[in-house]
Amino acid sequence: MLSASKRKLFFTLSFLMGLVIISSNYLVQFPVKFYELDNLLTYGAFSYPITFLITDLANRAFGKKIARRLVLIGFFVGIILTLFVSTNFEDIISIRIAIGSATAFIIAQNLDVNIFDLLRKKTWYVAPLTSSILGSIIDTFIFFLIAFYKTGIPWFTLALGDLAVKLIVALIMLIPFKLCIDKIRDFTDLKFKNLNY
Repeated sequence: MLSASKRKLFFTLSFLMGLVIISSNYLVQFPVKFYELDNLLTYGAFSYPITFLITDLANRAFGKKIARRLVLIGFFVGIILTLFVSTNFEDIISIRIAIGSATAFIIAQNLDVNIFDLLRKKTWYVAPLTSSILGSIIDTFIFFLIAFYKTGIPWFTLALGDLAVKLIVALIMLIPFKLCIDKIRDFTDLKFKNLNY
């Protein structure tokens, strides 16, 4: 039987994952219209990198297997709610955003989990920074290609702008990662990793 603190941490991270995905899928539809950035950047670039922070915290606390479960829960909760919250089924771009988001998320987050796991024994910042950067690159180009290719929207420049912001946010996310891992117990050395939910 899992302790209340372990369950609480897992469900909190799962909820946050779904919330960030929904927010990001909605915000990616709106370009930043300040300083002539509307062809370079959407508001989704500011929120989406938080998904990598959440995945990395789960990986640090529980290990690869449980982090993958969190990704799947985030995927289903986030994508299903996105369909109801921000998908306009009369607009093909809105549908493509949902499909692109789902595809990019599942590929990039699983890549993040695997890279983090490979680097988890290195200095504390190596695993989250490397996995978040590589995951962000893959996620960005898969998403923008599926969502906006041949739509007349400047998807490539938007992808580059979003990626630049995501990389900056990935660096900033090291601060909450460090603060959180100092407070979150690492359960990976315990029998917990062999238990099932």
